[in-house]
Amino acid sequence: MRAGRHPMPDQTSQQPRPVLPSAPPTVQRAVRPVGNPLRRPDEQRSLFGEILDWMLAPLLVLWPMSVTLTFVVAQEIANPPFDRKLAETVSLLADHVDIKQGKVRLQLGIDVSEVLRPDETVTTSFMVLGLRGELVAGDAEIPLPPEDGAMAGPPRLRFDKMSGSEVRVAYTWVRLPDQPPVLVQVAETLEARTQLANEIIKGVIVPQFIVLPLAVLLVWLALTRGLAPLTALQARIRRRRPEDRSPIDARAAPEEIAPLVESFNDLLARLSASIEVQKRFIADAAHQMKTPLAGLRTQSELALRQTDPAELRRSLRQIAAATERATRLINQLLALARAEHGGAEAPVHELLDLAQLTREAVRDRVPQAIERQIDLGVDLTDQPAEVLGAALMLRELLGNLIDNALRYTPPGGTVTARVLRDGAEVVLEVEDTGHGIAEAERARVFDRFYRVLGTRVEGSGLGLAIVREIAEQHDARVSIHTPPKAQNPASPGVLLRVRFTRTPYGKLPMQP
Repeated sequence: MRAGRHPMPDQTSQQPRPVLPSAPPTVQRAVRPVGNPLRRPDEQRSLFGEILDWMLAPLLVLWPMSVTLTFVVAQEIANPPFDRKLAETVSLLADHVDIKQGKVRLQLGIDVSEVLRPDETVTTSFMVLGLRGELVAGDAEIPLPPEDGAMAGPPRLRFDKMSGSEVRVAYTWVRLPDQPPVLVQVAETLEARTQLANEIIKGVIVPQFIVLPLAVLLVWLALTRGLAPLTALQARIRRRRPEDRSPIDARAAPEEIAPLVESFNDLLARLSASIEVQKRFIADAAHQMKTPLAGLRTQSELALRQTDPAELRRSLRQIAAATERATRLINQLLALARAEHGGAEAPVHELLDLAQLTREAVRDRVPQAIERQIDLGVDLTDQPAEVLGAALMLRELLGNLIDNALRYTPPGGTVTARVLRDGAEVVLEVEDTGHGIAEAERARVFDRFYRVLGTRVEGSGLGLAIVREIAEQHDARVSIHTPPKAQNPASPGVLLRVRFTRTPYGKLPMQP
């Protein structure tokens, strides 16, 4: 009897399979906390504190700038009135300068102090120079302007120093008939200007000392009010019962955190699905294990009562067979659990030769095929047939497909495992000459613990469920067909086909 139709080379001659990286290596970077640089890396961040810092810090930085700007503006506001008065005073003195008998005179008719109007905060001085630069009237300590008499015209103003103090000086040149210009200057100290500027600053800054604390208080209250929905959402989540995994109403949350609520709802949905799968798995496992364990107990009790050695051996054989069935059931349950709950513990996918895996799976089941008198063969393509997957899971898939075909094929039948290339896809087929699966049953045979009635074949109904779960983990598609060369209507056989799209030969979109 032939157990295979394709040569099987020694495993020691196999070439190592290259690993296809599923993702670029992760680069670990030191993450520095955003926000307060003085915060320790392990310290929990406060959203309220972060917003408050970013709102008050600019305010506290801008406040000194506002004081400085206010001082500059106050100076600009205080100077023009005093400058106009100073220019009017020097113009008045210039209008009363004349020349008589070659001498320059200042003829006011009143005391000059009446014109200057000094007070206790301002010291005002004037100067009139003659044709040859001699002092005609006033104070000789007033410094001379940088321009000469050629710059005669409207009064000019400048800052200067007089007796070590800063003064504001208004000056002009008076043109006399057929004579050089005569210089007239009026200087006053800056105390009054500074006093006015200080009054303006006080009028602007003092209210800010009241407004700034109020602004901080209002910002605090606004943040407390703005973050109130977060507090309410936190309270609603804390009040939930542990078993309540219903989605949170995103409409009751602020628009800015609605994506966070939706992500949390998605996590709840995935968690609920995972818990339901676990519950179903535990319930199914408990239900399925109840029968073989009860049978083992009954058979062991019968064996204890036997006195005939032949009957005792028969009972022990039945116990061994029941133990084998229970072991197979447990292994299949564990395989199904691994397929359904891969997650972070799932094996790393690598580039694997599906033809080699199929050859190994067929070789491992040759004794089973010989025992059942079934012709088990393998038909492999000459083209490369590499897929991206986990070797342990793919061996489980192949084992369940071949074992399922061997169980449902009568003695004298044929089971063929086939690997071929279809464009960029790699296709695995397991074909048998069994009784077949009716069209109405094909959608249900992938359900766990479902078995087609009338087959009289022992099994747990988990084989094809495991195949489907593993295929989904590998983005593969499983389908059931009638073999194209089926000749016996009583035994049309079954063709189970698995299409792998994650191959190095091109990326194809998933099809329904």
